[in-house]
Amino acid sequence: MARVFPTLGYQTIIFFLFSCCLISLVFGESYGYARTIDKKFFGLKEEKRSHFRVYWHDIYSGSNPTAVAIVQPHNNSSTMFGFLSMIDDPLTEGPELNSKLVGKAQGFYGSASQEENGLIVIMNFVFMEGKYNGSTLTILGRNKVFLPVREMPVIGGSGLFRFARGYVKARTIKFNQTNGDATVEYNIYVLHY
Repeated sequence: MARVFPTLGYQTIIFFLFSCCLISLVFGESYGYARTIDKKFFGLKEEKRSHFRVYWHDIYSGSNPTAVAIVQPHNNSSTMFGFLSMIDDPLTEGPELNSKLVGKAQGFYGSASQEENGLIVIMNFVFMEGKYNGSTLTILGRNKVFLPVREMPVIGGSGLFRFARGYVKARTIKFNQTNGDATVEYNIYVLHY
């Protein structure tokens, strides 16, 4: 019986040393509050480059709007400075609203400039179709709405878009000045694993 404890003690020490070596290989350098983590720890493989084209439908009119003004501007500014709108907009495969639904754009945007028409846009593109179902891309940037093409950064994502980065190019297809409804083509260029 006495021989079992020394053997168990040696096994414990060997296991501890092996664990420390393994942790240092996986986590790399440690600085107390932060450490470097090897990409193998996350199961990351080669980075992919993907292009997606979707159509964003911002609908203020009708009985079931997908965009709702939650803050009105405080003055009669020509840029509507201070305006804020919450969205749950459909993303479709084609420019028609009745084309195949591939996801939703969820977030908000607001007029952030007193001198020109410039929006701050914060939204997630939540994909609901195919292998990207449940994955999201996060867009946060400035949208100068009256330019023919606007560029905004992709700052991250989830699911198949973990560690994503890239940019979108937005181009207005239709805009109804009376009710505010709009259709915008989004070309998304993203690097992801």
